[in-house]
Amino acid sequence: MKLYRIGDKLLDRDKIIKVIDEIIDLRLKGLSQQEVAKKLGIDRTFISRMEGIGEVHRGKKIGVIGFPIGNKQDLLKMLREEGIDFNLIMNDEERIKFTKEKSGLEFLNIVMELVEEARSCDTVIVMGSNYRIKVCEALLAQEVVGVEIGVTPIQEDIIVDVERIRKLIRLLRQNT
Repeated sequence: MKLYRIGDKLLDRDKIIKVIDEIIDLRLKGLSQQEVAKKLGIDRTFISRMEGIGEVHRGKKIGVIGFPIGNKQDLLKMLREEGIDFNLIMNDEERIKFTKEKSGLEFLNIVMELVEEARSCDTVIVMGSNYRIKVCEALLAQEVVGVEIGVTPIQEDIIVDVERIRKLIRLLRQNT
């Protein structure tokens, strides 16, 4: 155990490293920053900043947003394989739960954090309804590539062609 005294605090270096390792493991398993933060009782912005410190960035930074996605796990697996920098992928049940379980202020703060994170990408692929794509284009200051999976309102999960999205990601990376 390595303990360090900083002012009136006694810090356990091994505990810090253990928590960081746990954050990375959960993120690699596909949990969002928000899900990891809630599970570990820490602030989501800490996870974002930690990832920023450790980021080794090569080429264009691409983000992917999609809902309601029926084959979410397959898509997340591919996004990890492709080293996607930011993703927000939800199925229909998750997106409804996301909006209903939060107070208005909490919901607004989380949405603003997600917009900020998406804006850090050079390009964002948005899979959603025609309306949701337009909203994302208005909110995000950078290039948005829309993949329309239905017309508003989409009220059920949609299966996306994972290989089509992989090809799109690789094509976008070639254009850097």
